[in-house]
Amino acid sequence: MPIPWRMIGIVWLAAGAFAAAWQFQDWRYGQQLAEQSRLNAEAVNQQNLAAATAQQAEQDKRLALEQRLASSEQTHFRALSDAQRDQDRLRDRLATADVRLSVLLDAGDVGPGCNVPATAGAGRVDHAAVRARLDPAHAQRIVAITDTGDRGLIALQACQAYVRALAPAHFE
Repeated sequence: MPIPWRMIGIVWLAAGAFAAAWQFQDWRYGQQLAEQSRLNAEAVNQQNLAAATAQQAEQDKRLALEQRLASSEQTHFRALSDAQRDQDRLRDRLATADVRLSVLLDAGDVGPGCNVPATAGAGRVDHAAVRARLDPAHAQRIVAITDTGDRGLIALQACQAYVRALAPAHFE
């Protein structure tokens, strides 16, 4: 049976059209993939930029917090050193009898035979209040107790400042 050339031509033409359509689809699909890839790369770049900006903001916040905490620590250390220096000075003045601690007594509780001055002397401002001088050892213990209390208050203030620095929104 002879092969009709017309049929071969039609098949050949159909195959060529099919191949051209296939190449066109391949080219179109390749362009879509390239566009999708470009859009995806842009989205990833934007996400990376946003993440880097957020990370920089967090680092800036952390640095500012560290600076505030360091400043607060220096302030409280200075306050603690000043309190210690004042307490040491007071202890020295008590030891050399430069300063004497006394207590105010109730005039009704003073027993007979006690020689506690009942009138104010020169340079006194207590307006004739009855006072008794404390033993230097007891005065040193009182100063030590107040020193411990001062240190505790300064430490408490430092802790409060630390907490306020870490969570400023809760305290404003």
